[in-house]
Amino acid sequence: MSSRPENATPPGGGAPYPATSREAVLWLLADMVLVAGGMTALVKAQGLTYPAVQLVFIRAVVGLFFILPLVWRERAYVMRPLHPWMNLSRVVSSAIALSSQWLAYTLMPLAVVNALMFSRPLVTMVMAVAMLGERVSRARWAGATVALGGVVVMIGPGGVTWGVGLLAVLANVIFGSLAIVQTRAMKDENTTAMMVFYTVGLVVITALPAALWWHPVQLADWVPLLGIGLLAQAGQYCFLRAYRLAEASRLAPVGYLSIVVTAASGYLFFDEIPGLPVVAGAVIVVAALQAVALFDRLRSGID
Repeated sequence: MSSRPENATPPGGGAPYPATSREAVLWLLADMVLVAGGMTALVKAQGLTYPAVQLVFIRAVVGLFFILPLVWRERAYVMRPLHPWMNLSRVVSSAIALSSQWLAYTLMPLAVVNALMFSRPLVTMVMAVAMLGERVSRARWAGATVALGGVVVMIGPGGVTWGVGLLAVLANVIFGSLAIVQTRAMKDENTTAMMVFYTVGLVVITALPAALWWHPVQLADWVPLLGIGLLAQAGQYCFLRAYRLAEASRLAPVGYLSIVVTAASGYLFFDEIPGLPVVAGAVIVVAALQAVALFDRLRSGID
């Protein structure tokens, strides 16, 4: 028999996780270490030399290499998607969001970028109401209002410096939210085909701007550049494994630990220490989102 405990307690207490959920948490933590800890540090370091869109293109090419067998297997769905224009729009939105995010990593402390991106669920909610006609409870609107106050604290006096970095985060939040809403709108699309379409599309869409702003790559830099793609793919695998083993509602609280990982990475590799307004604002945003998630779980139990 295994000496491993059958249950684990989620962050913040509450009912213990069953064994499968505990394994899911470990996979999600592995994703955070690989992506929030390792990949973001490489992106920030290499972003000082190479344009963000060039980094995104290289990351996409590495990802494409790994899913080539999947591209061949799902070629019928990829060549005949049910929503070709929306798929294209989703990939364009994702390309802009990812390039903006990696630009922000270069210009701002890692933990600050991560904290500001916690506002994406709020923007996604508003877009889902406007574009998909989704209904949102009063509790969600109240939580969104409180979380927005947390964002205001982060960007207020003594907080985040206004500049290109903040605009890059804003672009990431807007276009990242748009990509999520478009994904929701294509519920009848083949899931595997959407993933293939995304990776292939990311290569195609970023190829031209990457070529226009391409900086010759030093031989020694190919190791960290390829490492970005490898860590991204490995992180995606861990992420998918986690969400196959446990419900999103159980894993959501764990996801907020990413700010701890990015803060540690920023401190260890770049001597970054988030200011008090950023920390306070992040706590407000996370607390508001977590309270809404808890309310929804309790409400679902009652219903």
